[in-house]
Amino acid sequence: MRTPKFSTQTLLLQLAVVLLTVLLFAVAVGVILMERITQDAEQRALTLARTVAAQPEVRQEVARISAKEGTPPASDLDDGPLEALAESARQRTGALFVVITDETGVRLAHPDPQRLAEKVSTDPSEALGGKEVVTRNTGTLGPSAGAKVPVYSPGRAQGGPDGVVGVVSVGFEREPLGQALLESSAPVALTACGAFAVGVFASMLLRKRLRRLTLGMEPEELTTLVQDQVAVLETTHEGVIGIGRSGRITVVNATAQELLGLPALHGAVWSDAPVPEALRTLTRDDAAEEDVLELVAGARVLLATARKAVHDGEDLGWVVFLRDRTELAQLTRQLESVSTMSSALRAQRHEFANQLHTITGLLDLGETGRASEYVHRLVQTGPLEFPVDGLERLSEPYLQAFIGAKGIRARERGVALRIGEDTFVRGAVKAPQDVTTVLGNLIDNSINAAVSATDVDPADGRWVRVDLLDEPGPVPTDGSPRLGTLHAVVADSGDGVAEPERLFEEGYTASQVPGQGLGLKLAQELALRRGGELRLLEAGGAASAGAGSGAVFAVRLPTAMIFDVPQEDV
Repeated sequence: MRTPKFSTQTLLLQLAVVLLTVLLFAVAVGVILMERITQDAEQRALTLARTVAAQPEVRQEVARISAKEGTPPASDLDDGPLEALAESARQRTGALFVVITDETGVRLAHPDPQRLAEKVSTDPSEALGGKEVVTRNTGTLGPSAGAKVPVYSPGRAQGGPDGVVGVVSVGFEREPLGQALLESSAPVALTACGAFAVGVFASMLLRKRLRRLTLGMEPEELTTLVQDQVAVLETTHEGVIGIGRSGRITVVNATAQELLGLPALHGAVWSDAPVPEALRTLTRDDAAEEDVLELVAGARVLLATARKAVHDGEDLGWVVFLRDRTELAQLTRQLESVSTMSSALRAQRHEFANQLHTITGLLDLGETGRASEYVHRLVQTGPLEFPVDGLERLSEPYLQAFIGAKGIRARERGVALRIGEDTFVRGAVKAPQDVTTVLGNLIDNSINAAVSATDVDPADGRWVRVDLLDEPGPVPTDGSPRLGTLHAVVADSGDGVAEPERLFEEGYTASQVPGQGLGLKLAQELALRRGGELRLLEAGGAASAGAGSGAVFAVRLPTAMIFDVPQEDV
């Protein structure tokens, strides 16, 4: 047998609760009405009994009979005045019975003549003691609600047992009470039916809203969906952020928190969340879903996209995806460095080939003396030469090769790359990736600035100067290698920085080339991550005197150098 859906079970349970509540309410109201009607009947019986017991004829006749020895026969009582008075009162009021007894409880008047001169079926002692009593019992005439009132002898005051010569007992049968209850219960029944109908309607609305909120899925399906969602979100290498229609973050996986370097954002307002402002622009109403944003978060380069979440034509909000491009950016930078060095080697190979052709030509001409002199000169100067002024001041192999390759690229663009006179490097590079990224960005930006300069000193031309200095750190006491800080200053002959306050903003670039504007920001983040800094010393341009006064940058990279280690171990 197929189990009903949870929503159907919920609806049936709600209807059952509503029905049970209505039934309990109806029963409670019925009991209250029954009690009230019974009490009204008891009061009517008490009033009628008092009226009959207070009549002078009743008091005199009961006192007369009680004063005699024995009880008159039933035939005499049937024709007597007490029977006539009792029957008259019963017929006028519709009572079940009006019974009159003497001081011993013997019936002197009764609706059934055969019961005359007999003891009553209920105990009359309380009434004979001078008390008025209301009763609910079953007598010889059936179930009744009635009252017993003492009858006093003529001339005796009421109150107390003295002077009590008999009892008047009045009762109303139960059947008229039930009918009265049924008539009184009609409004209650209508109210109960109306409440049940409202409960059914409310339950249907609640069921419809529940299905809409759960997108028509049952709890079992929601459980499976949540389990699958958690499994996917926590195992994917992409960061995922979900923003609901209310503008609050509903989903954020651990990868997204790690990439953005933020605490748990679940439940936070998206517009106030501590995320890069550019990331929020992807979820604007006028944003296109094909927009791809490249941004820097900490020391990471992220690629961000956003998609609208739609289910059955209903807008559910936005989903933002984050991909980490840091390793790719670093590899790209390294590839550029390798490509630069390769280009330098090709150029130098071409130069070396020309030198060999020269030697071959001299030998073919028999000029062995001149060929020998030429070879000796090459041995002394070296066959390979980087076009960087003052490169001999830089003895560190990695920096020498890297900056030398940059010099070749600079020469191809008409820029002279120079090593400053204050350069003094004694250690070896320990963090080549960070050094390559930071110095590479600064040198490339300076070369671009020098190329695009509008005011160039004819005597000095276009140039970029790099000053490098390393600072050894304290000697470790645990025997580990001694580390140090690399300081670098990069200056150029460009037009300077037009907007220094925006220089390190993510995406800002003076070149207006798509995809640019991340280099300085990334270099600054890398320097900060190492505990260093990257700052603009001079903006240059109009703020400086004369031509060739470009920007000057300074960078400090702690623990980027290593000392007291054999060169082959670096």
